[in-house]
Amino acid sequence: METKERLRAFKPEKVFGKWYGIVLLVFFAVVFWGFFKILTPNNFGDPDRLYSYFQSSIQYAVGACGFYFIVVMGLFDFSIGANVVLSSIVGVLLSKHFGYAGLLIGSLACGTLIGLMNGFLYTRLKIPSMIVTVGLMLILESVASFVAGGVKQTLDKSLLGFAQAPGNIILAFVAFLLVAFILKFTRIGTYCNAIGSNEFVASNMGIDVNKYKLLGFVLLHFFVGIMAILTVSYGGSMTATTNMQTLGLNFTPLMGCFFGLAFRKYTNPVIAMVVGEFIIKIIFSGFVALGAPTTIQNVVTGAALLIIVALTTRTAKGAVVK
Repeated sequence: METKERLRAFKPEKVFGKWYGIVLLVFFAVVFWGFFKILTPNNFGDPDRLYSYFQSSIQYAVGACGFYFIVVMGLFDFSIGANVVLSSIVGVLLSKHFGYAGLLIGSLACGTLIGLMNGFLYTRLKIPSMIVTVGLMLILESVASFVAGGVKQTLDKSLLGFAQAPGNIILAFVAFLLVAFILKFTRIGTYCNAIGSNEFVASNMGIDVNKYKLLGFVLLHFFVGIMAILTVSYGGSMTATTNMQTLGLNFTPLMGCFFGLAFRKYTNPVIAMVVGEFIIKIIFSGFVALGAPTTIQNVVTGAALLIIVALTTRTAKGAVVK
């Protein structure tokens, strides 16, 4: 009986303290790595491949960090993929005239302006964010197709500094540090969390809820602009698509964001999102190494999303989809 009581009283978060969240995330990463390494030892998980997984995961981690600003308030945005495509195309077109300055400023400005438009329409129309952003996704896809002129936009080989280390890692970590600073040391981070916990109470405390929701969308799409730079650099080109084909680009950063929400009481959410995206990449790469069909990968992706959402809902009971 004494042993059972001790086991019930045992709480690992007390043993590891502030490191509990990081230990748990690393544990998950090692478990998934070990699982696929045992199944396919020759073409998965060696140090070079792990480094490659990490490099390809950081672009989604940047998007996940941006997502955090609105998801923590119970909002969603399905125009992320369309914005990545449009901002990438704008950045590539401007880079042909202004080099790296055109790529950086074009992508960031386009992304931020789209965030401003999304936030303005959501706060003014007073309809659920999912409905607003699905409509905007269709519009942005059409705009991207028009801007690209139906032609694949290719980034010049002299401008691929963010395609691999150290350029992509430096840009991504600047974004991570900026998100961590905003969340910890600014009113925006504090008020976004307060609105997500209880919007009614936050409003009664004098917080301008609509203002900070608008700022949340702006910040989200600013970081989507950074994600666009990393994405088009990594792939070398971008092709505009229509008929909601950009929708799939939303879910990988969204899953990473849910890691941040689920683990925020144990560790810094930015760390959780970066490691979470790395775990997701390990899982995807493991199934590719096994030669699993795309349908199986989609099933696993959906199941992982449901599990993470369930975990997130338990740890952030105040969140309501708006």
